Amino acid sequence: METGMEEDDSTAELLRDRFRLSAISIAEAEAKRSGMEISVPVMTCVAELAFKYTKQLAKDLELFAHHGGRKSVNTEDVILSAHRNEHLAASLSSFCHELKTKEPQSERKRKKAPKKEDKSAIHITDA
Repeated sequence: METGMEEDDSTAELLRDRFRLSAISIAEAEAKRSGMEISVPVMTCVAELAFKYTKQLAKDLELFAHHGGRKSVNTEDVILSAHRNEHLAASLSSFCHELKTKEPQSERKRKKAPKKEDKSAIHITDA
């Protein structure tokens, strides 16, 4: 029977492998679309770099959320992570704005209105 650490390691390994395969698949598709060829070592290197970048990004996002006193990452954290790349930050901001405008009004988070006293209810108190 596997311990918790071994399960975490095998899950991490599975995620890393799936990420690499997805990155390689995307690289192959983009190369084909552009009429180019990419060698296997280059695709493997790009996939590894993308995985390492994503791993570091996840750590940064976690720190930003923690610094903000939250347990979950939000869109502002993602935009903040791109602060050194003005074009990317602007693209992310625009993308987030588009998502918010497409989001149905009923699903947006709303502040709860203070409860109004129900005047039809009878309140009995002990004297």
